[in-house]
Amino acid sequence: MRAGLLPAPAGPAEETRYPVARYDKLELRIELQATFQNPYDPDQLDLWAEFTAPSGKVWKIWGFYGPTSDSVLWMVRFTPTETGAWRYVVKVRDSEGTAESRPASVTVTESKRPGFVGIAPNKRYLQYSNGAPFYGVGLWYNDGYERYNSGGITEEGLDTLKQHGANFISFFNTPLETMGTGLGRYDEDRAGRLDQIFDWCEKRDMLISWNIWFHSYFSQAVWGDGNARYSTNPYRLVTSADRYFASEEAWKYTQKLYRYLVARWGYSRSLALWFVDDEINGTEGWTKGGSEGAEQWCLKVHNWLKANDPYGRPTTGTRSGAIGEWWPNGYRIFDIAAREIYEAQGHPFPKGGKPDLAGDNPLQISYLNYAKQTQDLWSGFEKPAIVGETGWDHTYYEPGTPGYLAMYHNALWASLANGLSMTPFWWADGAMINDSVITRSMSYFARFAGNIDFSGERWKPVAVKIGQGNGWAMQSPSMTFGWVANPMSGVAKESIAVPVPEEGDYDLYLYRTWRGEYMPVIPVTSSGGAVTVKLPELVPVGQHAQNINDDVAFKLVKKGVAVAPR
Repeated sequence: MRAGLLPAPAGPAEETRYPVARYDKLELRIELQATFQNPYDPDQLDLWAEFTAPSGKVWKIWGFYGPTSDSVLWMVRFTPTETGAWRYVVKVRDSEGTAESRPASVTVTESKRPGFVGIAPNKRYLQYSNGAPFYGVGLWYNDGYERYNSGGITEEGLDTLKQHGANFISFFNTPLETMGTGLGRYDEDRAGRLDQIFDWCEKRDMLISWNIWFHSYFSQAVWGDGNARYSTNPYRLVTSADRYFASEEAWKYTQKLYRYLVARWGYSRSLALWFVDDEINGTEGWTKGGSEGAEQWCLKVHNWLKANDPYGRPTTGTRSGAIGEWWPNGYRIFDIAAREIYEAQGHPFPKGGKPDLAGDNPLQISYLNYAKQTQDLWSGFEKPAIVGETGWDHTYYEPGTPGYLAMYHNALWASLANGLSMTPFWWADGAMINDSVITRSMSYFARFAGNIDFSGERWKPVAVKIGQGNGWAMQSPSMTFGWVANPMSGVAKESIAVPVPEEGDYDLYLYRTWRGEYMPVIPVTSSGGAVTVKLPELVPVGQHAQNINDDVAFKLVKKGVAVAPR
């Protein structure tokens, strides 16, 4: 049967659809007739829409098979980026020919949505389409994605995260291709579950870092147990695990899968980051097939996404978190350099079960790990940097203990003060870590970071001198923000020296990280290229406890420039 779009009811030659807001989803549900055996295969049936923006730019947006009723089995999803009158036409091709719909139009109205996330002009941070800065605050929140309306992620859980300052989650999905569906066909229950998660995040203006391939699905035996699931992956029917990255047959199916991901979920303003692979060294394709071939595959995927994602989202990927898994080739391939940190896997670590808290302090050792790895990413690669996976129980302190919470808290602040573009991606939201991680620490951190112009300024790291302890800062022409810590004896009464971009009068805003509030502004005058101030000691007031504690964050601005709380 020759391909064709089923005729619309009698009416004018041009259809006008309901208005849609800028950066909101426009969904076309399409009835068609065509010849095919596999509705997911674009070689058999190719469906797309061409949208013409008011500016004249033409967007080709792929359609996809996703049954929503017995009669409407095909969709196109698109998010318009301009206001005004858009025109579009839907086209379809099968083995017997091509057809297209009547022209139609849609009016796009203005909205308060900031748009999509991309890399800022300063190359170090992220920003929305409208130029507003985006600093990611969040963690891994995995689900299962096996069945529609069933999984680990809940609306209540997302609400809790948002209430505590989170603006993104990271997850890996269960593969859409199964031994039951076969290669090139996708499990609609799993796809429907992903629809649900994306809808929930859009309603909450929360963003998603989507890990497309978790290492276990390409591992036959590496690391064993739940880390080896290639036996359930239908790609094993066309290639062995060690040959996956080099297999042309596997790549043919992989490209079609990526096309389906872009067609079905690429519209979403909540999709912020393509996390191409997680712990690629945990696969036979790396350990036996060779790291060079695996890296070539990463580059191939990166290039494919850059060419085919209409919204140009950033890409990233990781090796595992041991100290020796530094991956400069990967950091060069992807848009964002992502280092994992699992401290118990060879990073500096207390030597004994009862360390000397002055000379072998677990909290100091831990935040120095985050500082060092962030510094190396900043100095080695001119691009945004993240810690793509960290925490869990690969630590000195056990989840649920006060030390674990302090370690998480310090990881946030040390990473910020050294130039990380998002909070470390803690593994993973759930009962094991919630008491120690999903606390006010996250919301207090988000409040401090919320009014920093990460994307609109040029930033550089500067050294902060402190009598005892450690300190770091990031500096632009208009602001210096940073963090100082001394887990041995606290930071009260310590003198800190903060470099300034030019001599003059400044205001120093100290921020109590454990309380989430600024202290009264301290006027300071620079001397010798820095301002020096003695941190105050807080004492009980009216029998109510207050303490400046083991760390404090700060913002330094020219005198008279307000630093309003978020």
